[in-house]
Amino acid sequence: MLRRCVTPRTRVLLLCSPNNPTGAVYSDAELAALAEVVADADLAVVVDEIYARISYVPVGRWLRAAPALAERSLIVSGVSKAYAMTGWRLGWLVGPQPLIEAATALQSHLSSHPSSITQRAALYALNGDRAVETTVDAMVRTFHERRDAIVSGLSAIDGLECSEPEGAFYVFPDVRGLLNRPLGPNGRTVSSSDELCAYLLDDALVTVVPGEAFGAPGFVRLSYALSMDQLQEGVQRIQVALASN
Repeated sequence: MLRRCVTPRTRVLLLCSPNNPTGAVYSDAELAALAEVVADADLAVVVDEIYARISYVPVGRWLRAAPALAERSLIVSGVSKAYAMTGWRLGWLVGPQPLIEAATALQSHLSSHPSSITQRAALYALNGDRAVETTVDAMVRTFHERRDAIVSGLSAIDGLECSEPEGAFYVFPDVRGLLNRPLGPNGRTVSSSDELCAYLLDDALVTVVPGEAFGAPGFVRLSYALSMDQLQEGVQRIQVALASN
């Protein structure tokens, strides 16, 4: 599929694994297969590994799967997701020196230097302390439980298909079976995932992101990065709002 999409104008492949919005995870074998296409098409690669620590299956690593492409690969990551430090706004870019120097020249005009407090906090998170890693492991187990709960709850809705994500903290169900048919106690009809999200916000007070934002109409994204009580209440509201009429 990737090979069919490559044209003479293609320059860069963006990879995100575990993926936002789907929660899909690439294995080393899958990444190696993608690397063959990248090599044949002479592309550069930007690999977003921000969710790599939040996975329920082994996560493939690009440079492990495609070491020959290191000189045209850039790895993006940060402390926002695995260490719950979203507001600290600290990330990094790893790659060959010429590309890093070019990126640095541009970035220096876009954002200021991270504060010493931010750097000290990230250093503590990243120093391999067993207590920190144990906490992250516990967080991932909790996300796993929430994933199972939201997939089970959404899959019970007639007309909605929810695949089981392998990482991150999102589900990306197919809602095309809900379109153009009466929904909920008032028989509301919607014709797009965008309209469906507006309906859920107005009637169920649940925030859902339409697939149109990701170039995937007919799907919606839900996050399960919230408490189990909130998750179960939200799913129950969705079930009522989307019940077959």
